[in-house]
Amino acid sequence: MRKTGFSRFRRLTLFLLLLLLLLGVTVSTTQAAPAESNGVYHTVRYGETLSLIAVTYGVTIHDLLVANPHIVNPNLIYYGTVIFVPYYKPAPQPPPPLPPQRYCRYYHTVRYGDNLINLGVWYGISPYTIAEANGIYNLNFIYAGQSLCIP
Repeated sequence: MRKTGFSRFRRLTLFLLLLLLLLGVTVSTTQAAPAESNGVYHTVRYGETLSLIAVTYGVTIHDLLVANPHIVNPNLIYYGTVIFVPYYKPAPQPPPPLPPQRYCRYYHTVRYGDNLINLGVWYGISPYTIAEANGIYNLNFIYAGQSLCIP
């Protein structure tokens, strides 16, 4: 069967339309967004949520919604949407508290067959206190030759 000029025209039109769509998507995702003094523009990538974007930039979801009134449903944002992310300087955090000073009344070298319950009875303290003083999370995991602080 002979192809008509109309089917060639349709194929060419479809090809050009697809090419323009691909170029449009490529151009829109590779453009650099201009930064402002009080925030930055972010292009939503596939799989991102407002929560993830807020955590990434250190702002709250409410801040994002206030800065972007075009977002009607916070649970529904689309790939390629450009949103404005305001910058906030976080309040200075106080330094973390110093670890408590470890006072050891005795040092005990573990022998084969020792366990924290027997050591607690021997020294008159709780096995949990010995574990806490030595950073032991599994009460059943001490080994021969290990040096333990007995508070």
